[in-house]
Amino acid sequence: MQEYIEFFKAHAMLSLAWVGLFVVLLVSLIKSGTSKIKNINPQELTLLINRQEAKVVDVRTKDEFRKGHIVDAINLTLAEIKNNQLASLEKHKTSPIILVCNTGITSSQAAQLLIKQGFEQVFNLKGGMGDWQAANMPVAKSKR
Repeated sequence: MQEYIEFFKAHAMLSLAWVGLFVVLLVSLIKSGTSKIKNINPQELTLLINRQEAKVVDVRTKDEFRKGHIVDAINLTLAEIKNNQLASLEKHKTSPIILVCNTGITSSQAAQLLIKQGFEQVFNLKGGMGDWQAANMPVAKSKR
């Protein structure tokens, strides 16, 4: 035990950095464990669509959506969700909603907004369209 105390005294900055990283890791784990939003992978997404008729919402721009999206996905940008323009989703408030973007970060923000607006089952595609395409899953392209 004495060696640890001497190490902490000799390397105070390094020790504080490790303690800081540990605290950040703990907070992150607790936050993800208590979140109402569940991150799912492409296989789980297909299961939700097939078994529970989940609705996929793509939050990317119209141009990105046109270039390639998940089959039967609805395109609602993050700005539209922020402005509460959710007419196409209102009838699905109790159904599973899966949000998708390029990497899973923007869709996570959109998922938090949907939870605040009363949607009950909100999921986020972990890794976004990048992981979806890496898993060789089908992509539809719009002509509009």
